Amino acid sequence: MFVLALRSVRKRPGRFLSTLLSAFLGAAIVMTFNAMLDTAGQPGVDSVSSESLTTSASVVGGYGSLLVFFAIASTLTVNVRQRADEIELLRCSGATPGQIGRMVVGEAVVVALVGAVLAIGPGMLGGTALLRVFHDSGQVSRSVEYSFGPVALVSGIWITVLAAAGAAFLAVRRATHRRQPRSGARKFLAYAALLAGGAGVCSTFAVSSTDAALMAPAAYGAILLSVGFALLSPRLLTGLLGRLAPKSPSGYLAVRNMRRRTAELSGVLMPLILFTGMATATLYMQAVESDAIRASGVAKSVDAKNLETLNLVVVGVIVVFSCVMLINSLYAATTYRRREFGQQRLAGATPGQVLGMIGVEALIVTVTGVFLGTMAGLAGLLPFTAVRTDAAWPDQGPGIWLTIVAIAAAVTLGTSLFTARRTLRTPAVDAVATAA
Repeated sequence: MFVLALRSVRKRPGRFLSTLLSAFLGAAIVMTFNAMLDTAGQPGVDSVSSESLTTSASVVGGYGSLLVFFAIASTLTVNVRQRADEIELLRCSGATPGQIGRMVVGEAVVVALVGAVLAIGPGMLGGTALLRVFHDSGQVSRSVEYSFGPVALVSGIWITVLAAAGAAFLAVRRATHRRQPRSGARKFLAYAALLAGGAGVCSTFAVSSTDAALMAPAAYGAILLSVGFALLSPRLLTGLLGRLAPKSPSGYLAVRNMRRRTAELSGVLMPLILFTGMATATLYMQAVESDAIRASGVAKSVDAKNLETLNLVVVGVIVVFSCVMLINSLYAATTYRRREFGQQRLAGATPGQVLGMIGVEALIVTVTGVFLGTMAGLAGLLPFTAVRTDAAWPDQGPGIWLTIVAIAAAVTLGTSLFTARRTLRTPAVDAVATAA
């Protein structure tokens, strides 16, 4: 089956471009930060520099590993869903679920391995640039030289390959066994995340305003709340759509289609909520912390600089992966609707009305994701601000939040409309006949 998987990748490479991009970016980020462990392990590195390098590698490397899995999982889930007819044909031809699973997992491993190998060069360049940032900020001594060794290389390749294999196994298992979604387990996990996030946020008030760990409970609380909202996104979106009654043809088509596709749209809402919630909480908390240190007249310690660097880098990693997940999911999902668009046009809808429908769908998804993510971010930010500055609201203006919203809207609306516009270039009759 591995030979069949390799043949499948070589025959239709375009099908796996999204997975290849996710694997490439994930491996590059993991290698970039885990190279700091190789650098810290060199002889003659002082303890302060070693701690800064090890902390950055451990924290961001952990986040990076999780994001690699979720990014690859999102693309593979869409890929397997779109190949439902092919998988059913293989089943009817005598292939067992195990054989189909090994083929899909083999495809994912091949693509992930190629992506990881291609990421070695960018990972080395990224590690060099990161060490230069540590040099300039004084977190690492300038005498420490960069090293790209076995830790970065092995971890980057193996984390990417294992994430791809695991994500492919889960995606194809659901497709071949025809299991219904376990809404009960999803609901339990969602409420557990919300409960844990609320407890984390509330525990912020038990920490001293000068404690270095003050940001941790608020930040992790906001992250867990974002996860809880993301898991509940299908139910929340269904409730919202039930209250909408647009009058325009495009709006009516959009709401009608979204009511049938809430499960698919949750795959877009999840990274959108996580991105908005984590970016809002982390960036504003860091701005509040920096202003508080500046107002006290005390110079930033190495630990404070490490924390600031990690916060900014973690948000950067989240932005990159969230954008990749959004673009991949939206591109694949919109392209897959070619037949639906053709049927609507044959039924009398104009290309402009179809584009308007896609625009309304993207707008509703964007507003919903930004709103839920903002609520999760504020839930962590406001307690942190109250403890750190004795103020009910941060002094920083809406500029950071508006930038976050602009990125989310540009990615969601831009990808949806661009992909739909390309799809609509195919004549309606050809679109229906080709997809049938």
